[in-house]
Amino acid sequence: MTDDLHTIGELAQRTGLPVRTIRFWSDTGVVTPATRSAAGYRLYDAEAVGRLDLVRTLRELGLGLETVRQILGNQLTLSDVAETHVHALEAEIRTLRLRCAVLRTVTKRESTTEELTLMHKLATLSAQERQQIINDFVDKAFSGVTDEDSTAIADLMRDLPPTLPDDPTPAQVDAWIELAELVSDTSLQQTLRRMVLTGTPDNRIEFGLTIRPLILEHAAPAIATGIPPESLAAEPILSRIVPPDLPATETAALVAWLDAVAEPEVERYWELLGLINGHPPTPPAVPAFAWLSAALRAHR
Repeated sequence: MTDDLHTIGELAQRTGLPVRTIRFWSDTGVVTPATRSAAGYRLYDAEAVGRLDLVRTLRELGLGLETVRQILGNQLTLSDVAETHVHALEAEIRTLRLRCAVLRTVTKRESTTEELTLMHKLATLSAQERQQIINDFVDKAFSGVTDEDSTAIADLMRDLPPTLPDDPTPAQVDAWIELAELVSDTSLQQTLRRMVLTGTPDNRIEFGLTIRPLILEHAAPAIATGIPPESLAAEPILSRIVPPDLPATETAALVAWLDAVAEPEVERYWELLGLINGHPPTPPAVPAFAWLSAALRAHR
């Protein structure tokens, strides 16, 4: 052997790579010999040492041998490959973080094997697959419904974030698991469909935007202090929420809306969606809606 040519064994000593690895990379054409000895042994020049170091680095970064071969053959630029690989690694990191969050949830919830299976499945779903679960649910609940209020509500119910946070909180993981369980239950779908098919297009959006805050401000404290909706003490509270001179037809429409939205399952859907989107939790509204509905029936 000359000083400029090296056997596989000598390359192994210089680079610290196993002989079998160098031989395999040579067999696959990643690092080719410069020539062969009279006895047929492969001989490598000094450039092979640097080439092996580069191959080892690329492999440790997770690139496949075919990709490495294309980079070394100038068929791909290292920059392009690196950018693609960064995206792949970021996706993998997000998945691993989500799995860690799932496992933390398992330890806290003492989950059953069925829950663990569901959580693992949800953790490995892509953002598109998670969104499709919600879209399928909303599509079935609102099928054939075209009025503007219902369409707006349907759009809001699809508002799932494109990706879960890189490091979701246990509450967000719990919320996503519960939401997936909730939408798989046909009872919620039937409840929603009954709500959107009840009556003709009305001012549901207006009620939601204007009356709901007043209900939470006044009816919720009335419940907390134990004021029955049928009592005389409820009348001034009722007047702070609903003007005494509200026409009978609008009062009837409001009562119908209150009865329709006072569904715990539907409210839970919105709560879970808010948690997943990172919104702060809001106090439950269904008990306050029921209180106001009973107060309206008793006093108007």
